[in-house]
Amino acid sequence: MPMGIVSNADFQKELDNSGNREQVSPALVKEISRGRGEGNVEVPNALRNIIGDTAITNGRKDAVELASNFGISPSSVSAYTNGATSTASYGETPNKDVMDGTRLRIQSKARAKLIKAIHGITDDKLAVTNAKDLAGIAKDMAAVVKTMEPENKKVEGEKGGPTFIFYTPQTRKEETFDVVFTKEG
Repeated sequence: MPMGIVSNADFQKELDNSGNREQVSPALVKEISRGRGEGNVEVPNALRNIIGDTAITNGRKDAVELASNFGISPSSVSAYTNGATSTASYGETPNKDVMDGTRLRIQSKARAKLIKAIHGITDDKLAVTNAKDLAGIAKDMAAVVKTMEPENKKVEGEKGGPTFIFYTPQTRKEETFDVVFTKEG
């Protein structure tokens, strides 16, 4: 008889055919729980990272579709994409490093393609290009450069970028000082 799960009737029939006439109690069949289990709403961190990575690399639509296979809501997909573990803890982003790593991988690939494209724009090609096309190329390159720049962390109330502080002494006129007379002798 092949191995596998059988009904109690089939088990008893095979037991009777085996020549062993002793009565054996039927095997206890335990239901195998799959997934998170009944009542457990915790999503494994590895799955959060996979869903967030999918949202960044393939787009939100694919990530929502993947998440729906596991019974995860679209709002949770947004949280995972930002590195948070849930919509309730949106400010806490323990998985941000993983999501940033995905973004950096994409940026490095995009940067390599951009450099190849820039090398393909030679002086000879620019010389035969009209002004409108040149302006479009310059605009596109500026957009790419701006997109590739890392975000500066802004302090509340500041505009971002470098801050320069200059200290200068105040100048006072001679008339503002007290006069002290001394005897020289």
